[in-house]
Amino acid sequence: MNPIAAASSEAKSLILEAMGRLVADGVFPAEPLPAFNIEIPADRAHGDFAANVAMVSAKALHMPPRKIAEAIAEQIDLQDTSFDKIEIAGPGFMNFYLSQSWYSGVIANVIAEGQDYGKSDTGKNQRVLVEFVSANPTGPMHVGNARGGAIGDSLVSVLQAAGYTAEREFYINDAGNQIEKFGKSLSLRYMQLCSDAGQAVYKAAASTEEVCKKIYGDNGNTAEFPMPEDVYLGQDIIAHAKNYYDLSGDSLKDLPDEERRKALVAFALPKNIQGLKDDLAQYRIHYDTWFPESRLHADGSVTQIIQLLKDSGYTYEKDGALWFKAEELGADKDFVIVRSNGIPTYVVPDIAYHYNKLVVRKFDRAIDILGADHHGYVPRLKAALTALGVDASKLTVVLMQMVAVMRDGQPVKQSKRSGKALTLVTLLEDIPVDAARFFFNLREANSHFEFDLDLAVEKSSSNPVYYVQYAHARICSLIRNLAETGISVPKPENTDLSVLSSVPERELIRQLALLPAEIEAAAKQLDPSRLTKYSVDLAAQFHKFYDACKVRDAETAELREARLLLCDATCRVLGNVLSLLKVTAPQKM
Repeated sequence: MNPIAAASSEAKSLILEAMGRLVADGVFPAEPLPAFNIEIPADRAHGDFAANVAMVSAKALHMPPRKIAEAIAEQIDLQDTSFDKIEIAGPGFMNFYLSQSWYSGVIANVIAEGQDYGKSDTGKNQRVLVEFVSANPTGPMHVGNARGGAIGDSLVSVLQAAGYTAEREFYINDAGNQIEKFGKSLSLRYMQLCSDAGQAVYKAAASTEEVCKKIYGDNGNTAEFPMPEDVYLGQDIIAHAKNYYDLSGDSLKDLPDEERRKALVAFALPKNIQGLKDDLAQYRIHYDTWFPESRLHADGSVTQIIQLLKDSGYTYEKDGALWFKAEELGADKDFVIVRSNGIPTYVVPDIAYHYNKLVVRKFDRAIDILGADHHGYVPRLKAALTALGVDASKLTVVLMQMVAVMRDGQPVKQSKRSGKALTLVTLLEDIPVDAARFFFNLREANSHFEFDLDLAVEKSSSNPVYYVQYAHARICSLIRNLAETGISVPKPENTDLSVLSSVPERELIRQLALLPAEIEAAAKQLDPSRLTKYSVDLAAQFHKFYDACKVRDAETAELREARLLLCDATCRVLGNVLSLLKVTAPQKM
């Protein structure tokens, strides 16, 4: 149930029914009426809901707005509704005020629905595939991947809560230029180990780290072991080469370079992919599908897409290459899909992959979370899908801005604890997973974000995740301490909730009532940051209530029980929100 939406809908129905009676009685002419809005006023003094029906109907009814509003209000019987009064304000706004029974009903509804409170069927079980992170498997994940992971994972949870059948997918870039570069890098490092100088290092070194340091050096490339510019220089490459040498010696030394590269990639790539899975699991992300790009090459999908694009009439040849007429379909410029040497460009597997999502696997919608540097890529991809007869509106791309990680007000490039380059794993060495997931969802994906490492570990109300978790723990502690004195949380049906009539109590209940609408809005806008903001607001409302209203020492037993039940409802809602974000809801702090 969505208490806010239900009350808004009820207000609209009351107005329409009243206007129908006024038309039937001849007070209003039988004219078509324009659409009107029911809104939540920014100032609560103007009611809980405000309707502009009188202003938008004045021309059609040939009457002053205020007179229209007064006539409608006189026709409305508020008995057994969610409202206890209507006021006419200004030129003719109709301000509705919620009844105490509505506030009591919110608490009862939260308790009754439990872990399901906030969920809806808005999505009607539409199948949605969300692809996020999809980091290059040739190296570790960077901090940008950490932000994309938190946003994407939480977005899927939000979509599922809003009634969509949403799945998580990681697209493994295990083919193409980056794998060629990976193989070349591995081969060169392996051959260095097989050389006389490399053998001297290998035999003298006590560990892989020492081999890495001596071969790789403190500043990257060294004169002793020169490496070309088009290779990966990370220490992980040396570690893979050494690990292979530990197992198989120089067995690849005399093979053709292509065979050596293939063997080394076959050895190292699965380990890197497993490493990605392990690191993401530590970050509480578990995918429904890990989809390898190589599958699209192996099953002929890439070749099929090229032929389908030719058949669409949107290709042409120029300088021996095959071009796609993207500009005719709204993109900024045409682009090459097959080079003059016959090798498809990187975009072709991407087109085939999205065709697979929307046509082969028949998802109703595909959502990609990508870095902001992909802004030019999106219209080209959509143009290709359009040429293939696919509704390009089924693809939505959330462009994510980069993160600036800060410590002591300065940018950070390495982990304080390990001293290594700042990656997802080293970030989680410095801060808790809860803080990382919550902080990366504090802002919309398209906004720049400064991640304050000092604030993330601070145990104070300035730290938003600590502030929210403390509210949950504070309620748990209250309930636990009262239980030790024989006072337990009562059932709603046995509690007089009408005594909760003060401003702090009502404001807290209103905040509880907002959760279903916030989840629906977060799903519609593809913005899970709405939930972090909601949880901070809810924690703030609870702390205001708790500081203003006594629970343990309430004036009467009835008031104590009602407030205790309100605390329990708040605890449940905080737990539900944190669960969607995969942030723990502690019972003690």
